[in-house]
Amino acid sequence: MLWSEKYRPSTLEGVLGQEEAVRVLSSFAESGNVPHLLIVGPTGTGKSIAVEALARTLYGANWQENTTVFPAADLFEQGKKYLEADERFGHIYKKDESFLTNFKYLVKWYAAIRPLDAGFKLMVFEGASAISREAQQGLRRIMERYSGTCRFVFLTTNGSAIIPAIASRCLPITFVPVDDDLIRRRLTAILEGEGVAADRVSADDLDLIVPAAGGDLRRATILLQVFAESKGPVDLAQTTSSETETVAASAFAALMSGNPAAARQRAESLLIDYGLTGPEVIRELAKAAEREYNDPRIAVALADADLVIRRGSNEFIQINALLARISQEVFS
Repeated sequence: MLWSEKYRPSTLEGVLGQEEAVRVLSSFAESGNVPHLLIVGPTGTGKSIAVEALARTLYGANWQENTTVFPAADLFEQGKKYLEADERFGHIYKKDESFLTNFKYLVKWYAAIRPLDAGFKLMVFEGASAISREAQQGLRRIMERYSGTCRFVFLTTNGSAIIPAIASRCLPITFVPVDDDLIRRRLTAILEGEGVAADRVSADDLDLIVPAAGGDLRRATILLQVFAESKGPVDLAQTTSSETETVAASAFAALMSGNPAAARQRAESLLIDYGLTGPEVIRELAKAAEREYNDPRIAVALADADLVIRRGSNEFIQINALLARISQEVFS
């Protein structure tokens, strides 16, 4: 069993490093009243866990009956194929209709089901940035119609992908990367719970795992399990490498070869195709720059762009401006 699932918290108090978000969600749970929510934050920071814990507190034993989860990323990537394979949707969807029509029909179908011993139910959309703009327009009308008996919750790593018509109807809640000290303490507790000897996973190993996770507690837990169950040395660089890191490295390669247009295209792919937030794209670019280029001018440009994006500026514009700056100052 994956440790990330085994040690998955079931209460809001178990969500680490998100004190403000937990405080707000706990107040909703205590009052029994929840607005529509737009929950934004990096992967592995506890967004889904927090919503599940909120549902458990609100509904008790009936939390699953009163919570409908739509895996938006899988739905919009696989389309009708996913609807056919999922037992929740296979008997409902209409084969002769388009995927968009089916998506809106399914959401309406579940929204129309009365909540069980509660005033409202939760309609949760995981990976909401994958929902097309046309589909989001349809959701806006469904939200208006069923707001009396449903609360819509959108979970995403990219808040700018949610259209203003939906975002304005939701209370925004931000999840942040988990602090390294919290991650380390959590990993230490897991090792103790599993009875893993210190010679199997040492303090030096934790010194490698924690920064490699980049604030993603789920990733840190998976890496910890890899170290603990490996029969030999673990190459952390190879283990933690990802497709997004490769794309980021190719963006720098395009800049170095004098092709800023290709670099912009690859960076935008990280935002659109991979669903990364602006700060996450900058983090991937920083990893590539540290490995291959290690130029202080790049580090300063990345830091400046990260600051501006976190203050609310448009991610696409700032990423493009960042690449143009690096191209001009470093590779021209």
